[in-house]
Amino acid sequence: MLPEAAYWLVWSQISGIGPVLIRRLQQHFGTLEAAWKANPAQLGEVEGFGFQTLKKVVEQRSRLHPPQLFRKHQQENPQFWTPADTDYPRLLLEIPSPPPLLYYRGEIELSENLGQKPLVGIVGTRKPSDYGRRWTRKISTTLAKNGFTVVSGLAEGIDTESHSAAMEAGGRTIAVLGTGVDVVYPAKNRDLYKGILTQGLIVSEYPAKTPPERTHFPRRNRIIAGLSRAVLVMEAPIKSGALITANYANEFGRDVYVLPGRIDDRPSQGCLKLLSQGATPILKELDELLRMLGAIPQLDGVEISPEVEQVPSPDLSPELQKVMDVIAAESLPLDLIVQQTDMATGEVSSALLQLELMGLVSQLPGMRYQRVH
Repeated sequence: MLPEAAYWLVWSQISGIGPVLIRRLQQHFGTLEAAWKANPAQLGEVEGFGFQTLKKVVEQRSRLHPPQLFRKHQQENPQFWTPADTDYPRLLLEIPSPPPLLYYRGEIELSENLGQKPLVGIVGTRKPSDYGRRWTRKISTTLAKNGFTVVSGLAEGIDTESHSAAMEAGGRTIAVLGTGVDVVYPAKNRDLYKGILTQGLIVSEYPAKTPPERTHFPRRNRIIAGLSRAVLVMEAPIKSGALITANYANEFGRDVYVLPGRIDDRPSQGCLKLLSQGATPILKELDELLRMLGAIPQLDGVEISPEVEQVPSPDLSPELQKVMDVIAAESLPLDLIVQQTDMATGEVSSALLQLELMGLVSQLPGMRYQRVH
């Protein structure tokens, strides 16, 4: 019996069927195996499947054999996730167009995939100023030292600075490529790529040996935004891929933070535009940024104990107490609280609101919650 992952693969091979339509198929039929075996009339019930799309499916489906294709793909691309896999990054499942296949190389840390460790995207221009480089390195270093994983795109400029600074600080970083995971672009970042393989992860929705193409890079920006709890734009002109990432972040309900710049600096024009649209400015005191991102920074010379003194709450209902028992000093995302309590999302949201009104829990940006103490 073929795994469901084989059907995510085979549907992705049909031209004109992208991530959004595959997601609709899965939601409509329950499984992509059932969708693969459905007749044209049944497929026509799915939104977006018009006559031309159905024609392509009928023509191409007869030439594709899931078992054979899956075996061949495993040989050529052995390391990949599909949304059917439990290791698939949970935050990506929240977006409308999760990659049907996400290839990877490097060191996996499941806490990142499960949403237990916060990921922050850092993006910006390929030609930053000294000011942009300096603050990118400072912020990436601070995030890495406070337990965040830095996500970027391995491009020149801001991406390169964020990856390298995070690793130099002893932290992890994830590079999202617009090529196959075995293709280094730009070539000058080969050493950086090798470092990430041992201290982070390389991911891409494109199979091995896929060369760089202009259309790939705007699409990969949705993955950077989708993986991240928040996106930081360091320097970006008006026409910049970083602004595409920020737009995706807004669409996906992620927080967007921006490094302010001077009004007559070209690399800052996109950042100023984002600020005018409501993005949060990154100010000099990075403790405030960490607080907003949900981190508990280390005080100078003082180590903060992870132990949390239990708040006496004898009058809580069983449902509220169940949620309260999960909440810790470090912020937790809503989906993880739902998972650990084994309660419905609506019940958890209601309980969190009540606990917040009682002053026992505080909500942070990005639908994260922590104890008040």
